[in-house]
Amino acid sequence: MRYSIIVPVYNRPQEVAELLASLSKQTCRDFDVHIVEDGSDIPCREVCDHFANRLDIHYYMKENGGPGAARNYGAERAAGDYLIVLDSDVVLPPGYLAAITTALEDTPCDAFGGPDRAHPDFTPVQKAISYSMTSFFTTGGIRGGKQKLDKFYPRSFNMGVSRALWQQLGGFRKMRFGEDIDFSYRICEAGARCRLFPDAWVWHKRRTDFRKFFRQVRNSGVARINLQLLHPGTMKLVHALPAVFTVGCALLALLFLFGLVLVLLGLGTCTQEGCNMGMAVAYLGAGVMALALLPLLLFSLLILIDSSIRNRSLWVGLLSIPASFIQLTGYGAGFLSAFWKRMILKRKDEGFDGNELLYK
Repeated sequence: MRYSIIVPVYNRPQEVAELLASLSKQTCRDFDVHIVEDGSDIPCREVCDHFANRLDIHYYMKENGGPGAARNYGAERAAGDYLIVLDSDVVLPPGYLAAITTALEDTPCDAFGGPDRAHPDFTPVQKAISYSMTSFFTTGGIRGGKQKLDKFYPRSFNMGVSRALWQQLGGFRKMRFGEDIDFSYRICEAGARCRLFPDAWVWHKRRTDFRKFFRQVRNSGVARINLQLLHPGTMKLVHALPAVFTVGCALLALLFLFGLVLVLLGLGTCTQEGCNMGMAVAYLGAGVMALALLPLLLFSLLILIDSSIRNRSLWVGLLSIPASFIQLTGYGAGFLSAFWKRMILKRKDEGFDGNELLYK
């Protein structure tokens, strides 16, 4: 058995059905599938049973312990030479495993990963969120699989590791979030060969609404500080840019409010006898408000044009504006909050002992 596919699941039977359907259409058939139900209230056993005659599939139910623990549980029971970790919200093109096989034959390595894309059938919100996570203007392109401002680190939505390396590293650590980046750092620190396989891409649904998306990216911002403490020197300029953007937005908002106060004060001092001074103050306030809005409007226009062209949809382009602001300010807020608590106040995060992050 060359590949073992490991998928942690929590209350997402419909997503699992779509993933398994795409696995059943793979042109390369040298694999088995391990679905690990992580204490779900809505299990996907029936879905897995439905594909039992089309896939070599193994279903497990365990107590809830987080995605990292679920992946480890599946890996301990897998037989493949390579363990491929996928999220339940991905869908694979038919040539996904064949692309991995070709890439491994051309450039042998110990670990690998691939980029993600938005499927044509995804909702406009999902496409907008996908854009905000892969665009050069929001993440520097480090998650898009093309432009790279930092060394490539595979993520858990599309990650492959040799069985020998997995056993050497002991799998994922118990972390609240950021466990996949921690694992990738440990792969590189171990001196293993890690590659990006651009042709081994997946369709990734990500979050289906902006509220869930904000929570996801905020957690990523918190994780970035924790990862810096675990792996000193891994934080790059690109990781801090969302925090700079968030502070900039806050300052521009304050500047806008200051301009609004000037407008109200100026109009309030106008009398029938004369409004020259009051109107001057009001005009000044209006100018300050315009100055505060201009950078945000220019950024929004840039996102609108780029996303509309890339997605061939003006509606997706419009939705990409709030998605991009959520991506940047959500990550930035989590980053700043964790930076203040962990690095300035020197508080310990729950379960943090200075050497590794352990969470219940």
